[in-house]
Amino acid sequence: MNSQKRLYRSTQNRMVAGVCGGIGEYLDVDPTLVRLAFVALTLLSSGSGLVIYVILMLIVPEQLADKRKPKNKRDLADWPDQQAADDVAAADAPEDQPPD
Repeated sequence: MNSQKRLYRSTQNRMVAGVCGGIGEYLDVDPTLVRLAFVALTLLSSGSGLVIYVILMLIVPEQLADKRKPKNKRDLADWPDQQAADDVAAADAPEDQPPD
């Protein structure tokens, strides 16, 4: 099995293109800190942070759908596998009791 870590643009934790979210997931850091670093770099270096962001947006591939990880219960409810499991559980529930 390939245990190598890869950098992807995040599909779950994105504001614009998912670059900062992907970097945050890759480094196990809060993506907000990565976003603040890009803003500081942009302001302190006359826009080079924005240029780097656009280059990364074009180069870094987007995360595949099957590699996504749910962040919380609300995200988990949106996953197709979880929806199918809920449908099976509802079919097994007794008919005299209303579903939750």
